[in-house]
Amino acid sequence: MKIPWMNLTLREFQAALASSSPTPGGGTAAAVALGQAAALTIMVGDLTIAKEKWQSGWEIANQAVALSIGIMTEAGNLADKDSDSFDAVMNSFRMPKETDDEKEARILEIHATTLVAAQIPFETAKLALELIKLLPDLAKLGNTNAISDVGVAGLLASAACKGALFNVNINLSSLPDNLGGEIRKQSPIILEECRELSRSLMKIVNELTN
Repeated sequence: MKIPWMNLTLREFQAALASSSPTPGGGTAAAVALGQAAALTIMVGDLTIAKEKWQSGWEIANQAVALSIGIMTEAGNLADKDSDSFDAVMNSFRMPKETDDEKEARILEIHATTLVAAQIPFETAKLALELIKLLPDLAKLGNTNAISDVGVAGLLASAACKGALFNVNINLSSLPDNLGGEIRKQSPIILEECRELSRSLMKIVNELTN
């Protein structure tokens, strides 16, 4: 039985990532990065909430913590799902293809599993964007002693979003144009919004730390 990636030690996960095995790969790493971003956001929120000095940041801190708790859990699930989806794609390519019926069944299964392999990182990207949307206000209103941690959370969330979209695109590129239509439409929108928010956040963090 496969052990969930989040149940490994950090060193064990890095060893698995460094191995020649195709899984875990970039999609799993992106999901793990999202989990780290969420964890840092929770820390900054907790350092802000209930401290009178940062009262103006309580509302955004509470929002950020509530969102990040769910994202941290789901990111771990997506890390496993990403690896599992790629394994399913590889298994579909191993299906028999001697007869016309076998060939047709194999192609349909390849398309189905590849679409799932695009949908999983798409979910990672969407969650990363949700998190990034809250970080500029958390940076401006939260505990300024943790402003650098907001910056690191933003960098990790941005990497998670952009990295996940790499995996979305590579899977969609091997599918017929009639599959994954909504993902094809939304992915560039998510990417551009991620870029804009990331730049805004980095500007805020740099101004407050220099």
